[in-house]
Amino acid sequence: MQHLSADVVVIGSGMGGGTTALALARRGVDVLVLERGQRLPREPENWSSQAVFIERRYKPAEQWLDGGGRLFAPGVHYVVGGSTKVYGASLPRLREQDFTAVEHHEGTSPAWPFSYSDLEPYYGEAERMYRVHGREGEDPTAPWRSTPFPYPAVDHEPYVADLAARLRAQGVSPSSNAMGVDLRPGGSCIRSPTCDGFPCPLGAKSDAETCGIDPAVATGHARLETGVRVRRIVTDGTGRRVDHLVVEGPDGLGKVTGRRFVLAAGAVNSAALLLASADDKHPNGLANSSAQVGRSFMMHNNAHIVAVDVDRRNDVTFQKTLGVNDWYLDGGDGFPLGSMQLIGKVQGVMMKSAAPRGVPLAVLNRVAHRSVEWLVMSEDLPSPDSRVTVDSAGRITTARVGRGRGTHLRLLKRAKRLLRSVGYDAVLTQHFDIGMNSHQCGTVVAGADPATSVLDPWCRTHDVRNLWVIDGGFFPSSAAMNPALTIAAQALRAAAESDLAS
Repeated sequence: MQHLSADVVVIGSGMGGGTTALALARRGVDVLVLERGQRLPREPENWSSQAVFIERRYKPAEQWLDGGGRLFAPGVHYVVGGSTKVYGASLPRLREQDFTAVEHHEGTSPAWPFSYSDLEPYYGEAERMYRVHGREGEDPTAPWRSTPFPYPAVDHEPYVADLAARLRAQGVSPSSNAMGVDLRPGGSCIRSPTCDGFPCPLGAKSDAETCGIDPAVATGHARLETGVRVRRIVTDGTGRRVDHLVVEGPDGLGKVTGRRFVLAAGAVNSAALLLASADDKHPNGLANSSAQVGRSFMMHNNAHIVAVDVDRRNDVTFQKTLGVNDWYLDGGDGFPLGSMQLIGKVQGVMMKSAAPRGVPLAVLNRVAHRSVEWLVMSEDLPSPDSRVTVDSAGRITTARVGRGRGTHLRLLKRAKRLLRSVGYDAVLTQHFDIGMNSHQCGTVVAGADPATSVLDPWCRTHDVRNLWVIDGGFFPSSAAMNPALTIAAQALRAAAESDLAS
């Protein structure tokens, strides 16, 4: 393939890469974005539950290994925009306390190398970039803000509004989810029932392609190359600077050069690429003098719960508008539990993967017509034994200990009791396994001390002066909120405060 070059080369086009590209392009920086996949087509199958969930139409055929050596299909998407193309578009801020050391039942969540105050202005900028709709004053755990939400919260449909009233009667404070969808005046969102977990053929979801990559290219300062996979990051003779990338494209191997490089391939793939780029100066992997590359892999302790009320039909179209965070900071004993948030309305065909074998689709459809679905999320505490490794053949292993499971079971018990108290007859649970590795983070943690961290507080590697890693990998802790907005805010901060744009 032809030789490619730019002032800044960005590897990956998801939330970290897409936001970084736009932030730099707006400053007039020459940016090249490399994406191993292609643009996800806008087609009728975007809204097909059968195509998306059963046939896995937009997921790669790639397989990883778990800690026991068993193969699994990872929940990743190699397309322009990355996994944001199918995410639920929930874009909350982390809480102020999440940036400090927090004691949990099963250990300590470490402090971040910067505070909420440091990131707060960039949260506001990211909310404007990703068209976030929300409402202040409802959530008792919400952090302070210097700017209002760019757009008002997505209205609850009658079923959800009634559910919110019943929850309030039980003493909790349900609040509107912060959502990245285009419900602006004249916006393209039609509140489709196939949003959470689906691509949007209307461009109404605030994904990294729609809100990051495309506006970056439109500035004239950014270029996008698809179908280009980075195989190695090669340093110069000193080992202190990246010299070039070895890439594989449609026409074979090639070389990409630049002045500065941003790795934004996702927490697992970014760590795997650094490890695969070992050389004489970096025998244990690039930027790995701390031996922390690949360590502390986290992905939240998550479960889906399905609450069924046989006497009440759920006629909602766009369900994901409500959350309950009352126990996020304190479950009543001084220790945090986590969050609950509605997910998009589940259809019967989407239940087949979790339902017992042989349950007819007609039965699952009847359940779906009378159910409401939640994501119950608790913090996954970092552990050096939860790690990403890569072998000589390039096969990725993600071994996970999953610290915090006891806390998660406490939260699940609390959530089920709450839902039964408001009239649901049965509450069913689907625990996330290693294959449902959404919200992946850790693996290249940021910190002030090069001996115990991979990145500095602005996501530049301690060891290689012209290499940044800007994706969920920089998280020192996972908190218990969706990570996408925090990734975007840190990308904006790195572009503004470090010498990435200089």
